Amino acid sequence: MNEVKQNAVIRMQKSVDALKLDLSKIRTGRAHAGILDHISVDYYGTQTLLTQLANITVADATTINIQPYEKTMIQTIEKVIRESDLGLNPSTSGELIRIPMPALTEERRKDLIKVVKSEGENSKIAIRNIRRDCNEILKKMSKVKEISEDDERRMQEEIQKITDEFIIEIDKLINAKEKDLLAI
Repeated sequence: MNEVKQNAVIRMQKSVDALKLDLSKIRTGRAHAGILDHISVDYYGTQTLLTQLANITVADATTINIQPYEKTMIQTIEKVIRESDLGLNPSTSGELIRIPMPALTEERRKDLIKVVKSEGENSKIAIRNIRRDCNEILKKMSKVKEISEDDERRMQEEIQKITDEFIIEIDKLINAKEKDLLAI
């Protein structure tokens, strides 16, 4: 029974961690190098993450600097960033690519909030599915008399408490990101 409970906690924590990662990629108007983490560039026929091809730094609150390890990659990196879904417009000066972060419009902020809420809802669904899976395992264990019905009921209540805690954590993450997006 404890194995079922531990498995549930581990899987639910992974869902929350995945949500945190997804939320970190949604930009809030301030520059941070993490928004480029998922960008991959064609490096001699192989898709390679930008973070492995260049040094990425934050120059100030609104500018990201990229210094490729190879000068020949400057044009390719600039093109990939411009064509990405991030809405960024990089400019090159010598060996350095500068990416100014455009200010978020009110409409864009509302769109991003919708994306954040959608991501949060997907995480909640994943956690509820984990709860359902655990409850089914407990029912099977009760059916074959591995555990008593009272133990099954008690464990289902514990799993429900764990589920509620993770849902609350997701709500807190969503609210924090929403406040971050609305801050000017």
